[in-house]
Amino acid sequence: MEILDKINSPEDLRKLDYSQLEKLCAEIRSYMIECCSVNPGHLGASLGAVELAVALHYLFNTPKDKIVWDVGHQAYAHKIITGRREAFRNNRKSGGISGFPKMSESPYDSFGAGHTSTSISAALGLATAASLEGEEIKVVAVIGDGAMSGGLAYEGLNNAGTAKSDILVILNDNQISIDSNVGAMHNYLLRLSTSPSYNRIKNKIWHRLGNVRLRRLIQKFMLSTKLAFFKNGSIFEGLGFRYFGVIDGNDLGQLVATLGNLKNIKGPKLLHIRTVKGKGYKPAELNQSVWHAPGKFNALTGERIMSDNTRSRYQDVFGKTITELAERNGKIVAITPAMASGCSLTEMMQRFPDRTFDVGIAEQHAVTFSAGLAAGGLLPYCNIYSTFLQRAFDEIIHDVALQNLKVIFCVDRAGLVGEDGATHQGAFDLSYMRLVPNMTIAAPMDELQLRNMLYSAAESGYGPTSIRYPRGYGEGVDWHKEFSYIEPGKARLLRDGSDVAILSLGTVGNRAAKAIDKVSESRKVSPMHYDMRFLKPLDFSAVDYACGKVSVIITVEDGTLCGGLYSAVSEYVCRKYPHCRVLPLGIPDVFVEQGSVDEQMSECKYNTVDICNAIEKSYDIF
Repeated sequence: MEILDKINSPEDLRKLDYSQLEKLCAEIRSYMIECCSVNPGHLGASLGAVELAVALHYLFNTPKDKIVWDVGHQAYAHKIITGRREAFRNNRKSGGISGFPKMSESPYDSFGAGHTSTSISAALGLATAASLEGEEIKVVAVIGDGAMSGGLAYEGLNNAGTAKSDILVILNDNQISIDSNVGAMHNYLLRLSTSPSYNRIKNKIWHRLGNVRLRRLIQKFMLSTKLAFFKNGSIFEGLGFRYFGVIDGNDLGQLVATLGNLKNIKGPKLLHIRTVKGKGYKPAELNQSVWHAPGKFNALTGERIMSDNTRSRYQDVFGKTITELAERNGKIVAITPAMASGCSLTEMMQRFPDRTFDVGIAEQHAVTFSAGLAAGGLLPYCNIYSTFLQRAFDEIIHDVALQNLKVIFCVDRAGLVGEDGATHQGAFDLSYMRLVPNMTIAAPMDELQLRNMLYSAAESGYGPTSIRYPRGYGEGVDWHKEFSYIEPGKARLLRDGSDVAILSLGTVGNRAAKAIDKVSESRKVSPMHYDMRFLKPLDFSAVDYACGKVSVIITVEDGTLCGGLYSAVSEYVCRKYPHCRVLPLGIPDVFVEQGSVDEQMSECKYNTVDICNAIEKSYDIF
């Protein structure tokens, strides 16, 4: 890497001749592909944003000037040229750098981001703080990769336009997030991008922007042409932003020239650029959804290196089961916020396109839309990743549970998720769902339990329901069986015993079972094991039985210990069985950083060996 090897900061970048920037972009792409082929990450969007990252750091005085990257899927080039080139080889690994912008990692990461649509609000806050402190800085928000379908983006735009803040919003329009973008805003941006008449006029007047005397005339003319071509005019100008674009965001020359002009224009501005997701790597350009995060691959051929694991993934069990249930019950509908392929809803989409809804990156809307479907007499299964469901907490309470509407939340990626790190850990859904009245909370131990819980939730006895399951492969259990009803709040006694009781919730129960087998063989002891299956309603009869035989209970859960299974069991035990002691295993009161799931579980002290140690230690307590 002739040029990239010499770039240790944006200051080095700014010393380059303009002619060297194109070669630098090519080297960054090559380096990114090389690293991600052996150490997987979010590749496609970052390949498309290389020129943008280079142009921004070339023109703006970072880190004094602030660049806020939305989501972080676009920010790999930004990380590479801001002193983390070598560290990028350990991107998303334990002890390595985060896959997302992170303030504690670098002064160039002006705001952390892992969830979507936050950049404009954060940029407005940074610009306002600088103004109040008397600082002269530039603030840029880079939003894209589907993030404009999130409501928070429009709340930020509305406030920023009214406040007349001096910020630049760059809409990086690659027309796809993880799956193809949907909704009216996407269609609106597409019309803006592809109107030849509008863009011919814009190109002719673009060079005039530097002429102060013509600016007001040009502004009026721009607005009138927009009103002529688009009946509703420009939504961005209606919100108080001056709209510029569309330009080719992979054309470095045009990008540098345009940003150079906009840098000196005061007030709220929005530059609409078009980039190609996967730019410069043909396999990624041809299959953008897959190459959003492709896993390991051969960098030369583009052949993805697939796992030879023969077990089913939990999301695939969900996808096939929900399709089968929909064939039986015409009331069943499915909803996802832009995660159709990730949560395996694609099969139902193909089978029942009019009963499967991808609502875009809009979790709050997804929940209230589901509530409306339920109020209308349908049976909605709303599939949202645990970390993203947090964003719809009010809607869960106010729109679903308060009205006791039967919405079944299929909470994918629950528990520790691995390399995505702190922003994506599904650590909190057990706790925040538990405090909501009317909510049933279930967590299957294996694939068959998941299938039967999805079936059972549709039956009477269940109201609003949360069924959580982890990312990745199951236990290898044969789940292709006829449905069996599971009574809500009913635990399973997997193993009786008289020395210590292990109460586990969810798939982590499989690690508990292995630990029990090991300890029983080595110590000749008799642990009891309950698969609780439900956090709410909790099976108090199971707790009663355990407390009647043992004096130590160990709870094991793949979630935060604050408010989850440990809290529920200990609250009950301390009132009724003061002679019993409850020991917790789960996620402590910390944010868990990136690494493999096994590494993270060991860090949190509830991997198989940690459960063994806890069981052995329990014999020394009394």
